[in-house]
Amino acid sequence: GNIYWTDHGFNLIEVARLNGSFRYVVISQGLDQPRSVAVHPEKGYLFWTEWGQTPCIGRAHLDGSEKVVLVSLGIAWPNGISIDYEENKLYWCDARTDKIERIDLESGGSREIVLSGSNVDMFSVAVFGAYIYWSDR
Repeated sequence: GNIYWTDHGFNLIEVARLNGSFRYVVISQGLDQPRSVAVHPEKGYLFWTEWGQTPCIGRAHLDGSEKVVLVSLGIAWPNGISIDYEENKLYWCDARTDKIERIDLESGGSREIVLSGSNVDMFSVAVFGAYIYWSDR
C-alpha cells in the first residue's frame, strides 16, 4: 500500500510506501497551497483541495498525470475531501463558505450542497455509507 500527502511548505503532493520507502513527488507544478488529498485506488484517481490564489478541487492519475480542475467556481477555502466509493461522489468542505458539497467524481458535474451552516469553519469531512461526518475548529 501507499500513502499520499500534501507538503504545504513546498506546495507538493508526495507518495511513499507505508514503511516510508520509495518516496517521490507526484505533483509539483501548478500547486499553490494544497490542503487535503483523497485516493481512489480502484479508479486510479488522486483528488486534492487547493487553497491558493486560485482555490479549486483537482484530480489526476495516481502518478500525477492528466491533471484536471473539477471545481473552480464558488469555492474559497476547501479543506477536507472524501470519496463515497459506492455512489462515485466526491465530497469537500469549505471553511469560508461554511458548506459541504459534492460532485460526480468522474465528470465533475451534478454539484450539490449537502450541508450549509454559518460560522462553522469546517475542517474535515468523511463519508461512510449513508452518513457524513465533519469536524470544525
